[in-house]
Amino acid sequence: MNINLEHLEVVRMYLFGDVKFLHLLLLLMALDILTGVFKAIKKGNLWSRKSLFGYARKLMILVVIILANVVDQILGMGGAITYATVLFYIANEGLSILENMAEIDVLVPATLAEKLKVMESKKSPTLTQEIKKEVIGSDVDEKLKGEDQ
Repeated sequence: MNINLEHLEVVRMYLFGDVKFLHLLLLLMALDILTGVFKAIKKGNLWSRKSLFGYARKLMILVVIILANVVDQILGMGGAITYATVLFYIANEGLSILENMAEIDVLVPATLAEKLKVMESKKSPTLTQEIKKEVIGSDVDEKLKGEDQ
């Protein structure tokens, strides 16, 4: 059977275009998964369902990049939208890796570790908490904080 790889190349170019730094993003995603698994093992909460949602989020990032590339091609932006999207996710993955490393006691520069702790303490409420707040009212804030602890 003769497989024509040109068709695959056309699909790749249409979906991802000539996305700069896509390979770097994929590498960082893999490193984030790896460090996340180490963190979960260290904390003793390696939960397959939670990791499954994490993998699904990684796939959704690729879907967003594909969408950004299609919009970029339609608007004729020359890759600017896609490039900005990939850079955003590269920064996001890098921060996640640093956070995982700090939590598994790998030496991370002190200023970065402090900033990560500040970012962690300022976490926004989850979607479930936001919905509860809207449905029940603002007096639920104290109850929601108790649920997190």
